[in-house]
Amino acid sequence: MSNILIVDDDASIRDAIADFLCAHGYAVRAAVDAAACEQALAEAPADLIVLDVMMPGEDGLSLCRRIGGGGTPILMLSALDAVTDRIVGLEVGAWDYMTKPFEPRELLARVRALLRRPPLDRVEHSSSGSGLTFAGWWLDAEQRRLRDPAGRALLLTEGEHALLAAFVHRPGRVLSRDTLLDLTRGIDAAPYDRAIDIAVSRLRRKLAEADPTALIETVRGAGYRFVPAVRRA
Repeated sequence: MSNILIVDDDASIRDAIADFLCAHGYAVRAAVDAAACEQALAEAPADLIVLDVMMPGEDGLSLCRRIGGGGTPILMLSALDAVTDRIVGLEVGAWDYMTKPFEPRELLARVRALLRRPPLDRVEHSSSGSGLTFAGWWLDAEQRRLRDPAGRALLLTEGEHALLAAFVHRPGRVLSRDTLLDLTRGIDAAPYDRAIDIAVSRLRRKLAEADPTALIETVRGAGYRFVPAVRRA
């Protein structure tokens, strides 16, 4: 049974989410603010955190920035629905972002999807030079070696390797264009958004020539997401 922590200062929303998720088989705890969230996590870890943005005291963005690097998926909830608001939420560490009001069944679907993803620390903290596999591919990011599902070596430029490594080390996370620029700067990247779009397009095309499986999806208004699960070889 997965353990979900809901952090929201609105009791009606907090209780409604808790009741709904409990009815679908999840163990749910609740916290009213950032301090209560940290206390709850100190008492027991959570498999997923549902976090409201607008809270008194420390807001959800600040809290997410502090706790979002530990590998626990964070689903952010907010009444702010502008594209820039969603991008900020994803960039501070949220794995997904939903706007209020929302359909409970969509919340459940997103919770299930997040819980199916492999923990980030299995990939991001792997030893240097170790091989990684995804959708039949094999990558050694340290040595810049890549093999397709048929076992054939695929040649990429330094910039393409850097871009692929950025995705592979952060599976399932929406990466904004600015984030991808920061991760690949100094290779082939130029300091403007269109450069990333072009680089992603070239990488997709080269990967698709070897295998048609879609690996990188476009998240409209937010960036790109690496779709397949990634595991140590």
